[in-house]
Amino acid sequence: MRLLVRATIESDQYQVLEASDGDQAWAMIQELRPSVVLLDVQMPGRSGLEVLAMVRGDPSLAATCVIMLTAKALKADVAVGMTAGADLYLTKPFSPLDLLTRVDEALGRWRSALPPGSLVRPAA
Repeated sequence: MRLLVRATIESDQYQVLEASDGDQAWAMIQELRPSVVLLDVQMPGRSGLEVLAMVRGDPSLAATCVIMLTAKALKADVAVGMTAGADLYLTKPFSPLDLLTRVDEALGRWRSALPPGSLVRPAA
């Protein structure tokens, strides 16, 4: 799944970094402060919902867009994710084009929320 997400999103515009589990994801989020985070509810270690709660509990990450990308597709699952603070909740199987469109939209909102004069750097 991570390979498909990378192939869908990574480009001259976007850099994709991967974590193998929820603990590594949280460490990377704290260190790198990404503008968009994709989480699966069912990750080894900390679950995606636990990582989401930590992101939402950290005021310095308030502008971070969190997209849940998961097989947990019941209405109750979606409600839990959205109540926990997810910006979007996409279920597998997903359309790669839809995912890319959602990431583009999320990054557009993130850029528009920056204070005037802020520097937004493209992927290296």
